[in-house]
Amino acid sequence: MPIVVSTCICLRNTKTFYYFRTLGIGYQCPVYPINLLTYDFGALMPYTYRRKHAVHINKMHPENFRQAFGRAITIACVGSVISGGLLAGCSSPGASIDARVDRLIAESSARAAVGTDAALRDSVRERAGRSIFERASDERTSASTERMPATENPQASALRYAPADEARDVRKILVGYGERYNGVVPAAGTVASATVQSLPVLGITDAFRQSQRTSTEFLSAQEDYIISAIRLLQERHLWGPRLFNDSTVGLSGRGDNGDFTHALDIVNTLRVNQRLPNGGSVEARWVWDATEQLRRTAGGRYRQSSELVLSGDVPLLRGAGDVAEEGLIQAERDLVYAARTFERTRREFLVDIATDYFSLLESRSRITNQIRQIESLRKFELATAARVRAGSLQPFETAIASSRLLAAEANLESLRELYILSLERFKIRLGLKPDAQITLSDEIPKIPEPAIDPDAAASIALEYRLDLQNRRDRVDDSKRAIANARNGLLPDLNVRGEVGVPTDPDAREGGVDLSSEDVRYSTSFTLSLPLDRERERLALRERVIRAERAGREYERARDEVVVDARSAVRAIALARFTLQLSEKQVEINRRRLESQILRAAQVDAQTIIDTENALLQAENDRDRSITDLRTAVLRYLLASDQLRVARDGAFEPLPGMDGSNVGQ
Repeated sequence: MPIVVSTCICLRNTKTFYYFRTLGIGYQCPVYPINLLTYDFGALMPYTYRRKHAVHINKMHPENFRQAFGRAITIACVGSVISGGLLAGCSSPGASIDARVDRLIAESSARAAVGTDAALRDSVRERAGRSIFERASDERTSASTERMPATENPQASALRYAPADEARDVRKILVGYGERYNGVVPAAGTVASATVQSLPVLGITDAFRQSQRTSTEFLSAQEDYIISAIRLLQERHLWGPRLFNDSTVGLSGRGDNGDFTHALDIVNTLRVNQRLPNGGSVEARWVWDATEQLRRTAGGRYRQSSELVLSGDVPLLRGAGDVAEEGLIQAERDLVYAARTFERTRREFLVDIATDYFSLLESRSRITNQIRQIESLRKFELATAARVRAGSLQPFETAIASSRLLAAEANLESLRELYILSLERFKIRLGLKPDAQITLSDEIPKIPEPAIDPDAAASIALEYRLDLQNRRDRVDDSKRAIANARNGLLPDLNVRGEVGVPTDPDAREGGVDLSSEDVRYSTSFTLSLPLDRERERLALRERVIRAERAGREYERARDEVVVDARSAVRAIALARFTLQLSEKQVEINRRRLESQILRAAQVDAQTIIDTENALLQAENDRDRSITDLRTAVLRYLLASDQLRVARDGAFEPLPGMDGSNVGQ
């Protein structure tokens, strides 16, 4: 980050009167130039005064005046130039910060063993592109500074509502909606239309990867991790050497019977400060002081001195020890917590995306089942109408079949609408536009069900769960907070020392020639008795209560982890059992329907309709059981924190999964 110190002196000639117009010392960065100091010295003197005393000021030769003032200004710039040179080399603020965040995230992820550093750094680079400071400059618009942004809220009289024709062909409209919004699902055993076949296929692996590139939920969790790293960098910066440069320009004057004397004083302080690990700080500073008597510059009234000072302030009781680094300690630990939380979020998000994907496939299966029933009901309606015309059945039998067919068609359109809505919400969750044209793949690699006892699963979860480890470590944080609060009850006992090496005080221009014979020093001890520590005692009591609560919450979290792990194992067994039963139900009702159709002359229409409904329900239950089993296996891996997510967001199979390759 290059630092440019610019100095500008403009002399304005008004008749025979010379006075200062502007003095600017500016700190310039690539985005926002900042003027630290701008004075209009001419404006300090009324115009009538300038005319009255112009002859006195004019007595000073302009050339001598400019030389003297320029020399003083040069002194003020020396410290700024030195500090600018020390800080040069950082070509871009954003690039430097991004690089440090990259390194910190890599270190944190390695310590937490979450394996997300490469994926996160790649995502940061992909999303950042240019420096955040440069993007902020581009994104600033005039609208952002408006105090009353425009609102679009027209009156009712300005709006138009177009009533629809009740006699319109609603079926055709619904079919058009389905084609437009990917809601067309071909019937079982049929070939999809050319429109459906031409749509890009989004497999479950693609969904995993896409979600961790563009999903708003995922990016927000990722940014929380990055912000934790930035906060640690901020805290670490406070504990490193910090360089400062202060330049002060003062103008003073004194009048004696209308004769004014002016003095220009310039003080530049270049200092470096360092915090100490057990409390306190040390500081080294170089003070450069230059004073110019403006009316008698030619007479040698310019003086300059400098001094090198080393000082320190160290607490011995209150504020001493580990409590001094509490901010840094907590920031370091918070970054580890953030790394664990982010990895846990990645795993949870993968399971959520998989659950949504499985639910969409189930909705599609329901549509397919409904289409199969409608086709069967149409055949049954035609057969019933033929028997009614032949006189073997009463006319109301046809009405029963027709009524059920209409209900099935209405249910089909409801299922299609639900599928369209779920698909569009799924696109939004992935970070895609709702208008994105995609179709889902039915190919889902199988994860074998684990052979594990519920208690064994609970033991694994207690060892591996990242969120539980965070709660455990936060109990330690609360105990440390108690120790820090007790430190606040101690008396203040501080020791302060300072050593200064000035230039020769008798020299008119000391320059940088420090005089070791004129060394000065001072030391002091300050004791402040703890007469008023009521707030600190109350804070200690608060910390004790918070520590007790943190311990209870950790114990409850342990119990919940055990319950979740056991429940996840039982859920797998239950889903497998339900699937086996539903498959048998499908087979039973299919054979029952085939038998009834063969004996249609002896079976009334309502009985066949009931069997059709039972078969449809059994098929839907089977598809639901398939979804539950797929989800249960993933939720077991999540509950025990054995789920692993690859750097690109895909599912990473574990050894022993027999080559199953979900998400790869």
